[in-house]
Amino acid sequence: MARCGAGLCCCCCCGERESRTPEELTILGETHEEEDEILPRKDYESLDYDRCINDPYLEILESMDNKKAQRYEAVKWVLVFAIGVCTGLVGLFVDFFVRLFTQLKFQVVQSSVEECTEKGCLALSLLELLGFNLTFVFLASLLVLIQPVAAGSGIPEIKCYLNGVKVPGVVRLRTVVCKATGVLFSVAGGLFVGKEGPMIHSGAVVGAGLPQFQSISLRKIQFNFPYFRSDRDKRDFVSAGAAAGVAAAFGAPIGGTLFSLEEGSSFWNQGLTWKVLFCSMAATFTLNFFRSGIQFGSWGSFQLPGLLNFGEFKCSESDKKCHLWTAVDLGFFILMGIVGGLLGATFNCLNKRLAKYRMRNVHPKPKLVRVLESLLVSLTTTVMVFVASMVLGECRQMSSSRHSGNDSLSLQDVSEDVNSSIKTFFCPNETYNDMATLFFNPQESAILQLFHQDGTFSPVTLSLFFLLYFLLSCWTYGISVPSGLFVPSLLCGAAFGRLVANLLKSYMGLDHIYSGTFALIGAAAFLGGVVRMTISLTVILIESTNEITYGLPIMITLMVAKWTGDFFNKGIYDIHVNLRGVPLLEWETEVEMDKLRASDIMEPNLTYVYPHTRIQSLVSILRTTVHHAFPVVTENRGNEREFMKGNQLISNNIKFKKSSILTRAGEQRKRSQSMKSYPSSELRNMCDEHIATEEPPEKEDLLQQMLERRYTPYPSLYPDQSPSEEWTMEERFRPLTFHGLILRSQLVTLLDRGVCYSESQSSASQPRLSHAEMSEDYPRYPDIHDLDLTLLNPRMIVDVTPYMNPSPFTVSPNTHVSQVFNLFRTMGLRHLPVVNAVGEVVGIITRHNLTHEFLQARLRQHYQTI
Repeated sequence: MARCGAGLCCCCCCGERESRTPEELTILGETHEEEDEILPRKDYESLDYDRCINDPYLEILESMDNKKAQRYEAVKWVLVFAIGVCTGLVGLFVDFFVRLFTQLKFQVVQSSVEECTEKGCLALSLLELLGFNLTFVFLASLLVLIQPVAAGSGIPEIKCYLNGVKVPGVVRLRTVVCKATGVLFSVAGGLFVGKEGPMIHSGAVVGAGLPQFQSISLRKIQFNFPYFRSDRDKRDFVSAGAAAGVAAAFGAPIGGTLFSLEEGSSFWNQGLTWKVLFCSMAATFTLNFFRSGIQFGSWGSFQLPGLLNFGEFKCSESDKKCHLWTAVDLGFFILMGIVGGLLGATFNCLNKRLAKYRMRNVHPKPKLVRVLESLLVSLTTTVMVFVASMVLGECRQMSSSRHSGNDSLSLQDVSEDVNSSIKTFFCPNETYNDMATLFFNPQESAILQLFHQDGTFSPVTLSLFFLLYFLLSCWTYGISVPSGLFVPSLLCGAAFGRLVANLLKSYMGLDHIYSGTFALIGAAAFLGGVVRMTISLTVILIESTNEITYGLPIMITLMVAKWTGDFFNKGIYDIHVNLRGVPLLEWETEVEMDKLRASDIMEPNLTYVYPHTRIQSLVSILRTTVHHAFPVVTENRGNEREFMKGNQLISNNIKFKKSSILTRAGEQRKRSQSMKSYPSSELRNMCDEHIATEEPPEKEDLLQQMLERRYTPYPSLYPDQSPSEEWTMEERFRPLTFHGLILRSQLVTLLDRGVCYSESQSSASQPRLSHAEMSEDYPRYPDIHDLDLTLLNPRMIVDVTPYMNPSPFTVSPNTHVSQVFNLFRTMGLRHLPVVNAVGEVVGIITRHNLTHEFLQARLRQHYQTI
């Protein structure tokens, strides 16, 4: 069996862990050396975004008229709207219970602290707070044990899915249930995480599952809806769902659309843009309608557009000198962008080291250790928050927050009044605790405090709060709980911005500056330095503030933060994608890679099938390989002498095949060994016997054969005539004419349904499967090892020509790598055959052949040969 590295697609692990070399262990991400980079793993499957134009698909096109096409398009719009509504309801569910649990916790703790401050029993208040937080975090960790892919924000996984990589379990119903339920426990448990990030993952799962009208978790709930049963259609709905998640989280439908375009989808079209925007609008207004009605009792008023609302930025009418920002402030904003990029790069570097430590020391251990780690983080966070509020917080006069210039803003249009969230913990009457005001409030309320309260926090408090939040949020992101990163980054950056504003006012005498603007710019700088988003994040912040005048400073700050951070490392999501070993394809290759050609990076060891193949050979191929697609070829036996007579082009192609001679020659022996496990006794007996090589049939008139057999335009060659030791060099290099590409799932479906014909019959007598029957088992096709093939005659023949893709994208061996990369990525391909000038397939290119690490290795080999 060929190695995993010789796959025609993203194949699964071979399973031979005990015989893997150190290089293979490194490729699989199992290296134990601290400084080694984790190379892309090869057990991640690719998704079939390229449409297979075979006979069943053409039958659908022939039966579809304009009215059916319009109905089909109308169903898409209805489903897109339903995805937006359901995503908004998921956000409503998360927000409602987060508020319920948080208010319950803070009410109990606040009354206990006020009572114990006088009686001296603050240890009891701390134990109560620990009881709430540890219980909530424990429940969140248990949900992640049920569905491990529910951990984290889910943005890296969705980004991989939209890039064309299948992450197991990422869009299952059980995932969204564990994600949505777990994140409300994580946030209510006092961890420095946000609920907005997981909303993106939740929306993507809704987009993937709702149009299918069935679920693997709920097998009894199934409807006869055979449409949109392909990775290509599901990708579009996932894009819409991810955008709806952003729109519901921030009340930013345009920002959600741009997020799906910038950070998510690798393949886009004009029609999809309008559907994604419509889905985002539906999610925003669904969440706005219900939240406004539940919180204010004013149904239909639409006062709360998203889970996170930044409120209205405006100066007090009594302060005539105040301006939101001026041209002079742009210089400070650029400096804040540089500092934000540096802080973001530091955050990403520390989090990457923590993630590597978890991969080596936590993940290999029993799953209970991950729960204990989450509880340890919760315990540490709770103790530090309580102690910092009690020891490091300053007691300040209450009047400073009510009558200080432009700062006593009554924000009736946001989630709650800013002044009502002031905490008086550990302070005498008429004073409040500035540190507790930030720590003992929901994160959204703390952000509003930093945006809209001036003179409330001292520079010392802001510095300590920023340091604690920076370190604890960096430690928290990556543990086994559902967690988002947007809100912690915004809160941390807002504290940094307010600190800058306070210093400018105190030491430079710039009393005209508006502190809320600097808090917003600081939040944008830090978040941009961490996630490295530009266009979508700019629009999200503008829509969240409802202030278009902030567009230019936010854009400049994000650009500077991204450029500064990119000088040191990648964004946090790209880092976690690389740590997982996912073969993610970037937007373009480096210029230096054009020194390579398709022949330098392709996989020459091919496992192929013939247009008419015996069942015994198909079962052998499927059981002894892990490839997900196979070239359909014929051997030009009648023309091979003319091909080999001094033809320079063919002679040059020999070098592409020398490395595959042993593979092709030994292929039959390996197949015969696996055939002994075939359930048919007839085939087992036949495998133990010596099969004589049949004489090649006399040359036939192919045109006459095509006229006689409508569905047999190819010679009926049998793959049991495999290479033997007696073959001459010309026979070994027999040309393989390329006719198409067929997927493993298609072959398994044909065998499962018994689609074949006998030697005495014509291939026209073979049963025909419709497109709906071919995709009935999507997305989880049966495994070849699980099929009951006892009723099939191994000598029967399968005609694969009606079901293969006869016109896939192909490239020549001399194509430059940049052209190959652009074709592969923009078309959403999974396999790219390399075909020479005479129609012979000489290799195949998959996602792993285009990863940055693979291209770098081949470029080093290229320099060595020079």
